[in-house]
Amino acid sequence: MAKILIVDDASFMRMMIKDALQKNGYDDLHEAADGAQAVEKYDEINPDIVFMDITMPNMDGLEALKAIKGKHPDAIVVMCSAMGQESMVIEAIKTGARDFIVKPFKPDRIMKALNALNM
Repeated sequence: MAKILIVDDASFMRMMIKDALQKNGYDDLHEAADGAQAVEKYDEINPDIVFMDITMPNMDGLEALKAIKGKHPDAIVVMCSAMGQESMVIEAIKTGARDFIVKPFKPDRIMKALNALNM
């Protein structure tokens, strides 16, 4: 099973994603509350996939995505954000995000993203 890093400043969102993953057999799950923690945690655990919010304090998700992809070009990152603005989606994809999930979403959207990435 894949090692997954969940990054969101809202603890309830991390719990929702974690719950959806655990119900589908994923148990190697790690969390970070902002982009800076995400970059640090990525270096520490080298996850197979990252689910990351865009709007966060300290370092936003796009900056964290750039930092992670800069060090780990093969990193698989799925962005999650309530800001479904086209420019944000385009920037995330240009920066290397593999998918973009618009909040609010149903837990099965997480599984669809994993299945599309063969995780």
